[in-house]
Amino acid sequence: MTGKTTPKNKAATDRDARLKAALKANLARRKAQARARSAGPQGAETPSKPKGQDDG
Repeated sequence: MTGKTTPKNKAATDRDARLKAALKANLARRKAQARARSAGPQGAETPSKPKGQDDG
C-alpha cells in the first residue's frame, strides 16, 4: 500500500501548491510596486502644454 496518496495527503499537497503560487504572485506584485515607487511619477517631468503656447 505504499506509494499511493491518500486524499488527505493530496489535499495537503494541493493546498501547498496553491499557497506557493499565491506567495509567488504576491511577491512579484510587491516588487513591481516597489520599482514603481522608486522610479517616481513618470508624468511629472513632462509639461502639460507645448512649449510655444501661452495662457493669454
